[in-house]
Amino acid sequence: MQLIDGKQTANSIKADIAAEVKKIVESGARRPCLAAVLVGHDGGSETYVANKVKACEVCGFESILIRYEDTVSEEELLSKVRELNTDSKVDGIIVQLPLTKHISEQKVIETIDYRKDVDGFHPINVGRMSIGLPAFISATPKGIMELLKYYQIKTSGKTCVILGRSNIVGKPMARLMVQKNYGDATVIVCHSHTPNIKELCRQADIIIAAIGVPEYVTADMVKSGAVIIDVGTTRVPDATKKKGFRLCGDVKFDEVSPLCSYISPVPGGVGPMTICSLMQNTLLAYQHKIYD
Repeated sequence: MQLIDGKQTANSIKADIAAEVKKIVESGARRPCLAAVLVGHDGGSETYVANKVKACEVCGFESILIRYEDTVSEEELLSKVRELNTDSKVDGIIVQLPLTKHISEQKVIETIDYRKDVDGFHPINVGRMSIGLPAFISATPKGIMELLKYYQIKTSGKTCVILGRSNIVGKPMARLMVQKNYGDATVIVCHSHTPNIKELCRQADIIIAAIGVPEYVTADMVKSGAVIIDVGTTRVPDATKKKGFRLCGDVKFDEVSPLCSYISPVPGGVGPMTICSLMQNTLLAYQHKIYD
């Protein structure tokens, strides 16, 4: 069993980005810039945004953090997004999700200029990615593809089971894994209404667990030599931890890992790659490599 080290992989990719940015700055050009919008004071969102800002520093990017209380009106938030759309010094825009209930997340996503949508959530990017056109690919699926590539894990012709059908991970992951120029795999998507999940998982060469249920994948669901990518990040109460909780994945790691050829841990697996992918997309936006 080999551990898939997302932190090490992400650090290597960010170092490459930083070297590229250094050349850009030395040529006299401005630095790439990412604008992040944070609404409210959700603990998880605060942590994610802080990590994104820190990653910008590591990569040599400029970053702008715009904060609002959770009482901000939908129109005020949309107005700020439109302002960022027209700011020539801003290359990428992210609005941290989830948002408060009185704000339509979909409306916010669709208001972001798709050419600055480095989260890859805009319908234009989702649609282009789905049919194999150049697009900003959402950060977590992009990060998973980078991990598979980094560890030279063969996907072509393999059977891949994806647990979960969310718009952020499950659906785009399925589209990437089935495409000829990406995963080129045979893909099975399982969800809460799939009656024979265990049997389907036991057929899989690769399992991507993004179902949001702690330790859902157990040893009896995994065949020997399978590759396991654990996307789950649920906070589970733990009195032994300083923060009072621990991050738990969708895979029962201690039980499943002895069976695997490769497995990603939680934390330290997919998580660091998600932020790394956001940095890659921001650099691409700056360089106009997706959209002229």
